[in-house]
Amino acid sequence: MNKDFQYVVEQFADIRILRYRIPGFDELPLPKKLYLYYLSEAALCGRDILWDQNNQDNLALRKNLELIYHVLQAKNVTGEAFRQLETLLKRVWFSNGFHHHYSTDKLKPAFTANDLKGWLALLSEEQLTSLGYHRSDELFQWLYKVLFDPNYAAKRVSQEMDVDLVNASANNFYEDVTQSEVEEYYKGLQKEGDKAPISAGLNSKLVKENDQLVEKVWRVGGLYGAAIEKIVGWLRKAQQVAENEEQKQIIELLCRYYATGDLKLFDDYNIAWLKEQAGDIDFVNGFIEIYGDSLGIKATWESLVNIKDAAETQKAAVISEQAQWFEDRSPVDEQYRKKKVTGVSMKVINAVMLGGDCYPATPIGINLPNPEWIREQYGSKSVTLDNITHAYHQASLTSGVIEEFAYDEAEIQLHKTYGAIADNLHTHLHECLGHGSGIMLPGVKQEDLKAYGSVIEETRADLYGLYFMGDEKMLELGLVPHMDVAKAQYNSYIRNGLMVQLARVEPGKNIEQAHMRNRQLISQWVYEHGKENHAITMYQQGGKTYYVVNDHDALRQLFAKLLKEVQRIKSTGDMEAAKKLVETYGVQVEHKLHAEVLERYKKLKVAPYSGFINPVLQAVTNTNGDITDVEVDYSESYHDQMVRYGKCYSFL
Repeated sequence: MNKDFQYVVEQFADIRILRYRIPGFDELPLPKKLYLYYLSEAALCGRDILWDQNNQDNLALRKNLELIYHVLQAKNVTGEAFRQLETLLKRVWFSNGFHHHYSTDKLKPAFTANDLKGWLALLSEEQLTSLGYHRSDELFQWLYKVLFDPNYAAKRVSQEMDVDLVNASANNFYEDVTQSEVEEYYKGLQKEGDKAPISAGLNSKLVKENDQLVEKVWRVGGLYGAAIEKIVGWLRKAQQVAENEEQKQIIELLCRYYATGDLKLFDDYNIAWLKEQAGDIDFVNGFIEIYGDSLGIKATWESLVNIKDAAETQKAAVISEQAQWFEDRSPVDEQYRKKKVTGVSMKVINAVMLGGDCYPATPIGINLPNPEWIREQYGSKSVTLDNITHAYHQASLTSGVIEEFAYDEAEIQLHKTYGAIADNLHTHLHECLGHGSGIMLPGVKQEDLKAYGSVIEETRADLYGLYFMGDEKMLELGLVPHMDVAKAQYNSYIRNGLMVQLARVEPGKNIEQAHMRNRQLISQWVYEHGKENHAITMYQQGGKTYYVVNDHDALRQLFAKLLKEVQRIKSTGDMEAAKKLVETYGVQVEHKLHAEVLERYKKLKVAPYSGFINPVLQAVTNTNGDITDVEVDYSESYHDQMVRYGKCYSFL
């Protein structure tokens, strides 16, 4: 890829669209290209699943908005209201539904209900019929409810205290049931002393039929069956060209799991996936993460197809090779440490295709599988996405954010010198060591922390990485050129946790998203507990607020102290302590500082959220229809990609 590759594509609302490239793809042999191509098609076929999981109205809304927009476009409708319709459509595409991808608040149209009514009058009878309506006023009533009624589906994932989290959340995991009924149902499925418990409820919708609770399983022949059949079809093609027999067996187990919904098979698949380390190509495909369910039971569908970066992996592998050293020196109580760390692996990868809950917004690191018993017995795979982090870094070079929120030139230069190295190292430590560390006491389960489980887990992993970044072991292992890398990361983390990330929060709101809560929790806790020795100082200068780390060693010891408590909370399932910690430090926003941050950020004219367009993998065929090559095209626009996905991958 030449130096003119454009990482930043466009910006709208609070979103910036980026591109990522796939280094070395053109030089791959055809079998590897085919394997990536088939896995990528499987990654795209599950798109509708996530949309429906996010809310039951999402698929219909997408179809309605796309048709309305393109009818108006064909009729040469212009003006500010039309531009706002276009922006809303782009936001809905980005969020995989009508709730913000990060805050999970309902998106608000910037056009009026009268604008909408006028547009609907332009639809033909045939077009209305294609949407399932006979009259435009019927469609208007439905769209008004979904888009304009503030009380309808107001929050996709509710984290409020003292409410029924199931009924307060607009996701599509439950129907006609209460939080207490859900918790009691899954509690009844637990087996005392089970050392290999399945992730009950992970791949199903829980509904009430004839006063009985029933699970509607997401599988072939069940809910989402039409999309899952397509996924399985492409996985079967991939199986034929996999790099080794182990990969073929992994796909076999995954397809059998999709066919049956049997969560025991999903565990078997996870274990086989963990053990396969020889291939260059890997993928995630399935119902994986539970952030979208405030009860931490149901998983959203996602996929990530990737290829190993051999050179960077060799550098990062030293972390996983030293996992026992880190575990033995963790600042947590000895009873909560792993006596023997097994199966921890670290890879640096390049994303090839993002799908489901990994698209358009994507993680920069992953540590899987999630079941704690598998992690303790078999270990985990940790990856960082090098081409994604590279794209973020390239896009940040001209944003002006560091210059605006760093206290002085020395802090700015430290970030520019070591910021990229620091971010990547922290991600490595977070994913490989943080999530892979520690144990839970017998009888303690992941769901014991309920709505606070995800925040506590991310807090734990972040703290683990922050603590060990400041260890001289980093120099010994050759992971950093200078210990100032840790200082750069500590400065950045506090700056972001206390200020910069507030640019993502609407005025008057508190923090809802798990990762944002964990970052503020850590930053606010160490700031409060470090006041005596002035580890961090707040300055007011020129009407602007700055947080400056004065003593990085003291700050590291504060990270250790907090990590010790957070690990105790997880290991013992101390729900009340988790609640107190998160609600005290991770949720509330100081509104005067928030207003200041919003104003300073606004002047930069940089969107606070970013996501990605996927490359297009194009199969080249001969006259017999045989694939002779797979080419990568980076030219597709955001609009065209979303429209194409709607036409080619809508199966529900």
